[in-house]
Amino acid sequence: MTQFLRRGMAAAITAVLITAGIASPAGAATTSIYTPPSPLPAGQNGDILKSEPSVHNGSKATRILYLSRDNKDKQVAVSGTVFVPNTPWNGPGERPIVAYAPFTFGMGPQCAPSKTLAGEGASDMVSGFQGGFVDALLGAGFAVAQTDYIGPWVEGSGEHPYVIRLSEAHTVLDVLRAAQRLPGTGLPAHGPVGIAGYSEGGSAAAAAAELAATYAPDLDVKGVYAGAPPADKAGLAKSLDGGMYVAFLGYALIGINQAYPEARLMDLANPAGAQLFLEARQTCTLDAVFRFMGKQTSALTKDGRPVAAFLSQPPFDAIVAENRIGTLRPAMPVMVEQSPLDDVIPAAMGKQLAKDWCGRGATVQWKELVSFTPFFSHALGMLSAPGDATAWLQSVFKGQAGTGNCGRF
Repeated sequence: MTQFLRRGMAAAITAVLITAGIASPAGAATTSIYTPPSPLPAGQNGDILKSEPSVHNGSKATRILYLSRDNKDKQVAVSGTVFVPNTPWNGPGERPIVAYAPFTFGMGPQCAPSKTLAGEGASDMVSGFQGGFVDALLGAGFAVAQTDYIGPWVEGSGEHPYVIRLSEAHTVLDVLRAAQRLPGTGLPAHGPVGIAGYSEGGSAAAAAAELAATYAPDLDVKGVYAGAPPADKAGLAKSLDGGMYVAFLGYALIGINQAYPEARLMDLANPAGAQLFLEARQTCTLDAVFRFMGKQTSALTKDGRPVAAFLSQPPFDAIVAENRIGTLRPAMPVMVEQSPLDDVIPAAMGKQLAKDWCGRGATVQWKELVSFTPFFSHALGMLSAPGDATAWLQSVFKGQAGTGNCGRF
């Protein structure tokens, strides 16, 4: 692909996001909030280690460092932000808190949403989507608890375990606990909560929906919105390879290497693969998309086989199975939404997740995102997903989630 075409695509995405008013500026340096105590103090999941004032669109924003657990159940420090609207809550009951699980933002320390939402770090145009989603939720009067997931933005945490089911679910559920325990916010300690996310965030939200009843039974989770969730990682290995968004497959491999070091993933890479790993781990989303688009993973392995070929054999088949979403029944109503023209996550993947949950007896609302073009349809879905998620969560908190539409899609 020519450099001219790459720049044209970047400009197109940039124009869409600027028009939507969701681009975030780069800005000031980061703070010591990202340096955890060493060793970590004994505490409960969701306990706050540090907090400091932050800024975002006129809300009361507080950046936090809190305790959570990785996929091996090891306690870790995780950063994020709690946002409280300055307007009174006019809905029924106490003000709800919604956990926002971020869309793919990158792997580098400079990419963390708690930084870019405050005008810090090195946000790109795609990272501006985070602000649009947070603003939609705040506009409905919800408080928002945003997690950065585990990653190198917190010192000593290693790489970001991208789309790893257990760790992302834990960090999403624990940021809700952290928001309930954060002093000075006026938020209820045992009030209603919800979860929302799109793309990587959709995967994290869906995983949290499955684990909430066992990992966080203390939370009163009223509903979960999962937009375009990558529920089956083996399917993504085939669909992303060699395409425009192969960077996301690279991110997933970095995540597997972080979460399952015993699998010795890097032993499969040739020098070109090792170099891509080193480069990708420093990038934010848009940089990675245009830097690595079109790469074939068969050119990055020692034996010339594509990544998908390895995922069907030990030990990777067990890793893929552990990270598949749809095997447990969510205890709360869930909405799954995806564009039928999605050019990143196969369109059938979200619908299959919804069907899997229906088959297990969950209350599921499946909805197709409005799509006008197959080009950038995944990114363009970011424009309507925040409004759809917010409207559905409003109905959930009013006790009007309904019975779903299982058997009708």
